[in-house]
Amino acid sequence: MTTEPQNGASLDLAVIIGSVREGRFGPVVAKWFAERAEEYGRFTVSLVDLADTALPLALPAVPPALEPRMARPAGMADLTRRLERADAVVVVTPDYNRSFPASLKAAIDWHYTEWEAKPIGFVGYSGASGGLLAIEQLRQVFAELQAHTVRNVVTFPRYYELFGPEGELRDPEGPNGAAKAMLDELLWWGELLHEARRTRAETS
Repeated sequence: MTTEPQNGASLDLAVIIGSVREGRFGPVVAKWFAERAEEYGRFTVSLVDLADTALPLALPAVPPALEPRMARPAGMADLTRRLERADAVVVVTPDYNRSFPASLKAAIDWHYTEWEAKPIGFVGYSGASGGLLAIEQLRQVFAELQAHTVRNVVTFPRYYELFGPEGELRDPEGPNGAAKAMLDELLWWGELLHEARRTRAETS
């Protein structure tokens, strides 16, 4: 598996903060991962905070799978543009009652082609599982959207013991290695699927 981008080009990576609850820890985890992705040197990294987006839970009668260019609420326009532009996505999520946040599900369900044929990675955090319960359910959701979820993940069980008061990891070696392994996968699949989407667009 090569880590060299084709033609020296970087890929657009969207890092999504999935939790919007008061007092959430997601921005700390997302900032840490975004810094690792920037240091990796092969991605243009964009942080996407769902707390900055109006996400109605009531979906339109015709789903995005059937109407990709559907009219969406004006407050969602920036999110849609950033997802559409992304070559790869990393979802930062906690476990909520053994699942993932409703805000994240709403963001997913309001879109379809924006996820299609793109690699998806996960960074999880929670008290016990490190977000793995949410991540395994999200794999099923993204499979329905024809996205490719990569095998390697980054997880932080008991995250409140792992990060210092300034958002720094107390012992970064293991998480840094896990982030590198996931970024390797995202780059490989991101280049491959970017080319596949380009070819499909030219021949359709």
